[in-house]
Parts: sequence; structure tokens; C-alpha cells
Amino acid sequence: MKQGTPLGLEAKGYMDAGDLVPDQVVIGMIREALTGRTDDFMLDGFPRTIAQAEALDAMLAEVGAPVDAVISFEVPRDELVRRLGGRWICRACGKSYHEVSNPYGGEPCSAGAAECDLYQRDDDRPEAVANRLDVYDQQTSPLIAYYESRGVLRRVDGGLSLDEVQAQVVEAIA
Repeated sequence: MKQGTPLGLEAKGYMDAGDLVPDQVVIGMIREALTGRTDDFMLDGFPRTIAQAEALDAMLAEVGAPVDAVISFEVPRDELVRRLGGRWICRACGKSYHEVSNPYGGEPCSAGAAECDLYQRDDDRPEAVANRLDVYDQQTSPLIAYYESRGVLRRVDGGLSLDEVQAQVVEAIA
């Protein structure tokens, strides 16, 4: 999206509305990103549907790099709404702030401005967050059983401190 590629811009339109990006768009983006890669990579937020998982399995089988681990961050819905709905980003430097856990203190922008020009992404607005979570329940949550049946699912308690979550993630991918 930052590079303004046709696939990236198409994906942004869906994300801004709080919808899942269609499989053919996401799969095309992942295929481009994985070109020449066979190990030591991590995908964040992909796959989001069973069809995407099956397409990913097929792509990785072609290069002999099966999925080693899938992390499921377990966080209550109300906490997700609080976290996502409070996120603000500086237009100039891209630094992320949060109304509760990392509030903006008025410091100068790292891009050189006197202060950050904060905005909330369209997909972080309350109505989009609610839609994103509903879509997750319908389309993405079946992946938990999909990967659990393959023995690669690792559950992480996302409600713990950052250090504790990090330790669980490191253990999950070790």
C-alpha cells in the first residue's frame, strides 16, 4: 500500500471499509512478497480464510517450506475494541500512539515538525472495528481448527504484559 502498487491500493480500499481483502488480491500480494524466499519469514494477518490457507499451503509446498507454526493471540473482544479504537498515527513520521496505553505527549515529530499530526485510520474507527471483528468471527476464526488439526497452532494469551506475550511468542516459534 505504501508503494502505491495496484494490488496495494485495491487492498487499502477494502481495509478502510473494515472488510477483508478478497483472496485473489491477498494471494497475489503474498506471492509477490514470497518470491525467492523459502525460509525465515513470518506472515502477519495472513491467511484470513480457509481458502487463503489452502492457497498458502500450495504455494509453500511448491518451494518446500511448509508452515511451521501459527500463532493465535487470544484476547477478549471488548479488549480488542478498546485497543483498536484508541490507536492514532502521525501522518508525517508514522509513529503509532494509543489513547490509553501510549498517549501522545506533545513531543516533536520525528519527521521534523513541531508536533505530530495525528489521525485515526478508517479501519480503526468504532464502526469499522466492530465490522472487522464480526468478519473475523465469520471468516477467520475457522482457521483455528484448521491449523490445530495440523498440529501447528500455538495459542498466546494476548492479555498479558508485552514482555510475557513476547516470551510466549518466542517459545511458540522456537
